[in-house]
Amino acid sequence: MKIKILVATHKNYQMPTDPVYLPVAVGQALHPDRQLPYQGDDQGENISVKNPHYNELTAIYWGWKNLDVDAMGLVHYRRHFMSRPGRKMQDVISGAEVAALLEQYDVLLPKRRHYWIETNRSQYLHAHEHAPFETMEKVIKRDYPEYGAAFDLVMQRTWGHMFNMFIMKKEPLDQFSQWMFDVLGKVEAQTDVSTFTPYEQRVYGFLSEHLLDIWLEVHAEYRVKEIPYAFMESTNWFKKGGNFLKRKLIGHR
Repeated sequence: MKIKILVATHKNYQMPTDPVYLPVAVGQALHPDRQLPYQGDDQGENISVKNPHYNELTAIYWGWKNLDVDAMGLVHYRRHFMSRPGRKMQDVISGAEVAALLEQYDVLLPKRRHYWIETNRSQYLHAHEHAPFETMEKVIKRDYPEYGAAFDLVMQRTWGHMFNMFIMKKEPLDQFSQWMFDVLGKVEAQTDVSTFTPYEQRVYGFLSEHLLDIWLEVHAEYRVKEIPYAFMESTNWFKKGGNFLKRKLIGHR
């Protein structure tokens, strides 16, 4: 089985050495002078210029359109799937381990993230601009009504598979990517991000974090396995907690 796991990055960083991993320099079309020893997301069919709004999704799009593989995944330069607890590079899951899992499963996801006191809907609306989320809900329920009930169910949950991380076999990858980029394209056509902060302009990468769970709820024919993941750097919990309280108290429009 031919597998590639894309590692989305915008800078030079320590990467896994297993050949299953392919570092991808995202937004490369916007930084032609940036010299990184990685595959650019601006080659072949691509949406590299949309990286400020689509985040790591430009790597997914590039891989989906240009790689000839049996399975593809996405991780981040600082966040990886792991074979065992810890955050050392040697503990990152190997290609052989992924291949073994894909003998039994079709989709590999990070362990679910729990919000406990918030639903997916309330968490998103506390953290981000409201209008794009509301537009996405309308687009799904109007143009993809078979996903409407799944949207409501996922948004009522207090957990989700976040970070746009996954490893999928070719068939679900093709189906999910087509649907996700179709949905986001329609939301983008109805959204003006010019008044958003630079952080909030990454809106389609934020919205997409929920689309995978919605899609999987409808496509129960695919066998799913959760695997551990780790953030490879130390977390500033004081800053993280402060940002959480700020979102709760101030919120967004």
